[in-house]
Amino acid sequence: MAVPRARLDAPETPLRGPDSRRARTWLDAQAPRYSIRRYRLVRAFFSLVARAFSRVRVEGVDRLPSGPAVLCFTHQSWADPFYVLAAVPKQRRMYFFGPEQEEMRRGARNRLMRWSGTVVPYRPGKRGLVAATDRVESILTGDALLAIAGEGRIHAGETVVLPLKEGPAYLALRAGVPLVPVAINGTGWLGFRRLVRVRVGLPLDAACRVPTRPGAAEVAALTAGVQIALESLVGDFADQPRPRIIGRLLTELFNEWPDGSRPQTQVRRPDFKGVRPGSGS
Repeated sequence: MAVPRARLDAPETPLRGPDSRRARTWLDAQAPRYSIRRYRLVRAFFSLVARAFSRVRVEGVDRLPSGPAVLCFTHQSWADPFYVLAAVPKQRRMYFFGPEQEEMRRGARNRLMRWSGTVVPYRPGKRGLVAATDRVESILTGDALLAIAGEGRIHAGETVVLPLKEGPAYLALRAGVPLVPVAINGTGWLGFRRLVRVRVGLPLDAACRVPTRPGAAEVAALTAGVQIALESLVGDFADQPRPRIIGRLLTELFNEWPDGSRPQTQVRRPDFKGVRPGSGS
């Protein structure tokens, strides 16, 4: 999620009156606040599925702060959130920022996300971000974790991290909680009993000079820091060969590629300063 510059350089103008009520009413209808029991059921189910299908290896989970935090994870597949759920200790409540949807009550996947009570959606065109940000702040007053795919879209390439959006840094700074890099490797191609590694990096401090009003320079600096951390975390995982037809179908089941089809696999340049198309697709 990209945060408009105007909202970073100057205090945000809150929605008031009918507009504010409509935004919050929309969010409450699209993402009701469900009980912890429902979350535990959803988490247990998807964690079991992820670990049954894949060999899940979690590294650095002890680095997670004991209090609230924003997790910025890499994103190669629609299945990535399931592996994040599988990696996080079951005692921790987790939410995901997004998706960008007009109606969460339509479509099997949207209804499942809504039923789980784990999402904070916003409307297309970045509408509803004020209400969503307010929901995030209320979530992060406890010890919950908020996960967000910082790249904003999926990509192909295990050692690649696309340029991050400002959303994770902005939300962490606004809430005054640590920003934690989380690298997911092995989901570029999903195959039965293949290794999926979830590696948690060191938390980055997200304190800003003016609480709840992060400036553009602070957001940019924190975004650059988590970008470097994620690139380091994914750098040693080799691209995997394409699986058999069932694995290929499962991989692409819900993937939404920006250009409509899977792109060439990207690889990091030797100087680690960028990416280039590879020949692995």
